[in-house]
Amino acid sequence: MKIIGLTGPTGAGKGTAAAIFQKYGIPSVDTDAVYHELLERGGSMTHELATAFGSHILDENGIVDRKKLGATVFGHENTPELLHTLNTITHKYVMTVTRELLWEMEKSGVRAVLIDAPQLFEAKIEKECDIVVGVLADRDLRLSRIMARDGITRDAALRRINAQHDDTFYREACQYILKNDGDPDALEAQIRLFLEKSEVGL
Repeated sequence: MKIIGLTGPTGAGKGTAAAIFQKYGIPSVDTDAVYHELLERGGSMTHELATAFGSHILDENGIVDRKKLGATVFGHENTPELLHTLNTITHKYVMTVTRELLWEMEKSGVRAVLIDAPQLFEAKIEKECDIVVGVLADRDLRLSRIMARDGITRDAALRRINAQHDDTFYREACQYILKNDGDPDALEAQIRLFLEKSEVGL
């Protein structure tokens, strides 16, 4: 089974790209969805996060409030260190579930699968991929997508963007780049071309 890493900065539209890959018979494991499910489940990861960042990040049910966690991590002088702590705690839990899902897909005969992972390089997932594809989009478009998706202010969205790698990083680190500027047909054409040129095939 071929494993395609799909990554890129927040708001670039990786989910849109993943949906197009699905059209061509390539399912995905969405590590963000895995992360959110783990947050809602509580347990060991939640305990580690509360220990690291304080119990104020929890709601009345003892579940991590994502907005409170985001406000605690992003927009501070020591955000890089806080983000490193967050990633160190969460990646091991997310990857355990991700590997289980990949194993199930391989057993069911899936020929290729995406690992949709914003933190792909931080979690060292690229080592488990046959190829890594980056999705990029213009900064203003990303801002509007993040604000609409997460219901946060422009300043909060900017803090998230500024805490991540820039486009140059992804262009250098990924083997293939998709540009997603809001035209789904153009994005699909790029994905078709990628599949035609790569070992995955249509």
